[in-house]
This record gives sequence, structure tokens and C-alpha cells, in this order.
Amino acid sequence: MKRIFWLVWLAIATTAAAQPATAPAFTRIEDVIYGRKFGTALTLDVFQPAKPNGAGVVFVVSGGWISSHEAIRPEWCRPFLDRGYTVFTVVHGSQPKFVVPEILEDVHRAIRFIRHNATRYGVDPNKLGITGGSAGGHLSLMMAVKGGKGKPDAKDLVDGESSEVHAVACFFPPTDFLNYSQPDDDAVGVGTLQGFKSGFGPRSDTPEGRQELGREISPIYFIQSNTPPILIIHGDADKLVPIYQAEQFVKRCEKLGVKAKLVVREGKAHGWAGIEKDLPIFADWFDEHLRGIKPAAASSQSP
Repeated sequence: MKRIFWLVWLAIATTAAAQPATAPAFTRIEDVIYGRKFGTALTLDVFQPAKPNGAGVVFVVSGGWISSHEAIRPEWCRPFLDRGYTVFTVVHGSQPKFVVPEILEDVHRAIRFIRHNATRYGVDPNKLGITGGSAGGHLSLMMAVKGGKGKPDAKDLVDGESSEVHAVACFFPPTDFLNYSQPDDDAVGVGTLQGFKSGFGPRSDTPEGRQELGREISPIYFIQSNTPPILIIHGDADKLVPIYQAEQFVKRCEKLGVKAKLVVREGKAHGWAGIEKDLPIFADWFDEHLRGIKPAAASSQSP
């Protein structure tokens, strides 16, 4: 049941995709292989706008750390395509076969691949934003705080690239699994997230393992003064990912001098009807922090 709620934003995206298309045409390149895992291809789709602005947005397709090509929704890319962003929708290996640390490696690899092929896709490797919702938001924040330089001696040239990103905008992400709804609330495959234990793997079997893993995969512990600008939109009635997660993360960012903003949706739970109307706010954030364009005041108001 909890997994169903975690995936609700994907269902909402499906509804959004059924609406009439009014945005300019775009080109979609499907199933681009960015890596392989145990002989299985890892893929992303590339959405290229009619009038590219030279910047890119990485859209992490993930709910409950489950990802699939079928969950890619072109309508969710349109607010970015309308502004000229090239959008890379990344599909990662899913739990229960793969645990969160392994999934994080997929996203690192995807960003390295995009940066290595930046010229091919007409994007500036120094202008990459990242977005997602729920687990996709968590993975986006982890790239913001843990994206790093590549291996200079890597045999695979892709692995020699950086996985850093330059701006983040996401929905209701987990940020601290060790202090989930309040201090000392352990959610590493237990408590609120006991229905997702398979995503945390055997390390979640013991209190010691949960402490170690929880810190390793919680973005709040890795914020530094050079962390890129972060925007979070979160409903204050969310029971699956409490808004406490976003509040504490933004407070930590502010304490360290990192630009961070929390937009609260009153009375909203883990996803809501019309959530796609908030995507232009993300596009505003990327305009400001990737392209240096201040948004119009009306764009950042509640839908």
C-alpha cells in the first residue's frame, strides 16, 4: 500500500500526459544506452527542443526507487522544453534487485554520460540542472551534494567525467532517513518506510547497519558551502515523506550559506492533482541559476 502512495506522482503524471499538447514540437531520442549493469542496458531518453538554449535538465524517473521507461512522461518535460532546455529522462536500476547505493551509482553514471556527450546534444556541460519527485527528488539531492570528479585514469572515458550538477528543483524528497518525522526517528527500512525495506538491503537488518547506511544515503549530511542552489516543493500534509524532511534540509543549507528555498503546498499530501502546474516554477529556478535570467513574479505564485 505504501508503495502505491509513493508512486502516486507517476500516476498524476500519466493524467497530465493525456491532456492536449499545445507546446512547440520537440525531438525525442529513445533508449540511449548510458551504461550497462550485469549485462543489462541502462537507458535515458533525450528530449530536444525546437529552439535549444544550450542548458540541460536531468529528469530522474523514480518512485520508491523503482524506475521504468514506461514512466517517462513527455508532458512533464514540456515546461522545460518550452524554455529551450534539452531534457534527459534517466531510468535507473530498480529495487528490490538493486539497493539505493547501487541506484545512486546509476545516476552518477548517467550524468557523466550526459556531460561526456554534451557537444553531441548541444548542451553546455557547465549548465546542468536536475529534477525529480519523491525518490527521484532524493536522488537529485544526492547528486547535488555528492556529485564528484571522475577518475582521471578511467579506461572508460565516461567514467572520467564529473557527475556534478549546477541547480536542483524537486518535489517532496527524503533528506534524512535517521531523523525522519522528528529527531531520532529511524526510517531506514523500518517505521514509516518499512514497506520499502528491500530498497535498503540487508544493512537495514540491524540498528548499527541502519545508522551507517542512513547517514551514507541522506543528503543532509553532505551539504557544503559550494552545494548548488536547491528548490523543494512539498505538501504540509505529506505522511509518507514528512515536510520536516524539507524544512530541516533547507535550514541546514541556509546555515552553511547555500541558496535553498522551500515552497509549501498547504493541505497537500504525497502528490496532488495539478502538480504538473508547479513545473514552470522549476523552470524559473533553472532559468535563474543556470542561465542568469530572473523569473517573472507571476511564474512563482501558487497555481
